[in-house]
Amino acid sequence: MKVSEIKISYMNEVDEKIKVMGSSEVYQVLKANWDLDTIELQEEFKILLLNQGNQVLGIKSMFKGGINTCSIDVRLIMGMVLKANASALVITHNHPSGNLNASESDKRITSKIKECCELFDIRLLDHIIMAKNSYLSFADEGIL
Repeated sequence: MKVSEIKISYMNEVDEKIKVMGSSEVYQVLKANWDLDTIELQEEFKILLLNQGNQVLGIKSMFKGGINTCSIDVRLIMGMVLKANASALVITHNHPSGNLNASESDKRITSKIKECCELFDIRLLDHIIMAKNSYLSFADEGIL
């Protein structure tokens, strides 16, 4: 019988990892790695993967949507987190309208991802809603 071989790889292309210690530092890293030409055009969901020392392992764009919605699959997020051997993560998405209010849908998906993370002893540090020149932090607002 022949079965497919599964390969998992991780490439570290950076000599010195960035350490983040709060939402403003996370926002700066995300903003520097977001296409600001499309941040007001289309909703996108990304994850920021971190090691035990809060050093950034990488950013992964997970899902793209339309003007005001984006479909999220928690299984794909957790698969990526586990494959990267991350100890913590920050989830993030943009609101093309620039409105930084967290919707009920934003809160529900955050809660669902947090529950999954707890099963694997992974820390969900924050959910950042991005706009071109500002952000909302679930952790800072006490929503997480």
